[in-house]
Amino acid sequence: MKKQKLGKSDIFVSAMTAGCWAFGGGEYWGEQSQKDVDSVVNASLDLGVNTFDTAEMYNNGESERSLGKALKGRRDEAVVISKIGPSNCHKVREHCIASLERLGMDYLDVYMLHWPINKLAVEHFTSDATIIDAPPTVEEAYAQLDALKKEGLIRSIGMSNFGRKQMEEVVSTGVQVDVNEMSYNIVSRAIEAEIAPYCMDNSISIIGSMGLQQGLLAGIYQTVEDVPPHQAHSRHFSQERGKGTSRHYEAGAEKELFEVVDALRKIADDLHVHIAQLAIAWILKKPFMTSTLVGSRNLNELKMNVKACELELSDETEQLIDRLSQPVLDILGNNPDYYEHSSKSRIY
Repeated sequence: MKKQKLGKSDIFVSAMTAGCWAFGGGEYWGEQSQKDVDSVVNASLDLGVNTFDTAEMYNNGESERSLGKALKGRRDEAVVISKIGPSNCHKVREHCIASLERLGMDYLDVYMLHWPINKLAVEHFTSDATIIDAPPTVEEAYAQLDALKKEGLIRSIGMSNFGRKQMEEVVSTGVQVDVNEMSYNIVSRAIEAEIAPYCMDNSISIIGSMGLQQGLLAGIYQTVEDVPPHQAHSRHFSQERGKGTSRHYEAGAEKELFEVVDALRKIADDLHVHIAQLAIAWILKKPFMTSTLVGSRNLNELKMNVKACELELSDETEQLIDRLSQPVLDILGNNPDYYEHSSKSRIY
């Protein structure tokens, strides 16, 4: 498993990051047995996947608890990432300690601010008007993160879902930030325009989230009608498809989306690989990608995903997929917030 240095830190992360959102079970992803989590986490380490991504909000902290149980006895082999919500950044240390207690650990390898600090983002994390009206500042949040690093509670500082201007604000604080975690896959390419070039110019690694677009690029769904509402509330889909979970009020790109999926199936068949492996390999071929975050619910999924990290696509195949997915990019544009109206973004 290929590993790359994370930003300017001394941390090396695997090409595949294990997504832990489903760990602990919950409404969004459904039940997840601890037995399967234990198997996936231990097998991940055995197969060279050393990086695990969780957050305080995932399943109300149960994801962190589940990951901590699974890593018991093997903590030193892992790079553990967790994230704090923007509404909690008046009390960063308090929330970091709470995450560590749930994980059963005494330090985090990477601690990220989950979303940028702005009114729209904060409203998704709290209904407390005092916080919404007077959120913490970027300077306040990153000064506290820097203090945690100096204290030894975290090894590296990150951000998640930060746009070009928002990254500039963080960099201007003088705090060393090593990574930005952003949605990136064949049908979610918004970061290519400004975010990826800025990260490369400033030694900020990118860990891509939603590598398989919540199952779409794993070939799970044959038609758009098969996609559950929870997985259909992004701008890729029509507002109506989300059945009460969508809030973007746009028409989506459903026809173009499934044309891409159908074409990917054919390419994958020609290469004798699974469509999910093709999607992962395409991400890792991009020079600005350090790692791609992929969730594996069981050992079979894990082994297939890990094998994708060994697959080397030709330039011709990469360029073909770029062309095939261009219509989706043209519709969705360069706004990487796929859940709000394109004119009303938390990311800028």
